Amino acid sequence: MTKFEIIDKTTFAQSISAFSAGKVTMARDRRDYYYHQAKEEGYRSRASFKLKQINERHHIINRRDSIVDLGAAPGGWLQVAKELSGGKVLGVDLQRIEPIEGVETFQGNINADSTIKKIIQTVGAKGADVVLCDAAPNLSGNWSYDHARSIELATSALECAKKILKPKGNFVVKVFQGDMFNDYMQKVRDNFVRTMAYSPKASRSQSAEIYVIGKKFLTAPLRKGDKFVVDIEKLGSSGDGAVLIEGFVVFVKEVEVGEKVRIKITDVKPNFAFADVTERLGKTEKLE
Repeated sequence: MTKFEIIDKTTFAQSISAFSAGKVTMARDRRDYYYHQAKEEGYRSRASFKLKQINERHHIINRRDSIVDLGAAPGGWLQVAKELSGGKVLGVDLQRIEPIEGVETFQGNINADSTIKKIIQTVGAKGADVVLCDAAPNLSGNWSYDHARSIELATSALECAKKILKPKGNFVVKVFQGDMFNDYMQKVRDNFVRTMAYSPKASRSQSAEIYVIGKKFLTAPLRKGDKFVVDIEKLGSSGDGAVLIEGFVVFVKEVEVGEKVRIKITDVKPNFAFADVTERLGKTEKLE
């Protein structure tokens, strides 16, 4: 997996300072291009092009997908989501979002159970195909504080996504790079088949932001690293042991029928998982 360099405090502080002061050079750089392009194409913010580029690269949104955008104001991502999907699109924010044709919105706190309930009522009991979050905390200019607030907000978005995503659904969230970035990436990795970080061209060159992408939401009753004691009662077609854990198939390497073993989950897929033996506990009692 590609590793992304964590920017230092000085660079981050410069980024925040430039953002807070509104020092955007109105000349030839790409920041001007996306700002003016958004105006020309009728998008509410230059951030619309970030979602376009993310989707072009990572294919997050498909036609007729149901999409929930958390922290959606002013609505630039909602406009693009509707264009790409054509399906049900819902925006949630603490602030009121000006109406967008074909898009539903409401004001709510994504940490509140009432908000989760309303989202499910809107997109349906099966959940959403995609959850997006381009929200950012109010910036103070203090590197450590702003990074921590970004991670807190991204964690809230992840917890919300886990409650409203369909199995195999996709997730995109913005975070600020910093000391806690890798830990947050691991949290996303624990819940999706594929996880990556991506910086679209439309992001400002000095920005601390990066987008974390989770593809194929896992709904398995177990996670990588979990440990179990199991009886090997049969082998799969590949010769590996095949056991059921809470109705979920787990393939165990290098075992024989009749063994009792302690296993550790090494990889989780949408419909099955793999495990290695960590301890052999003897033979199981044969059923009469």
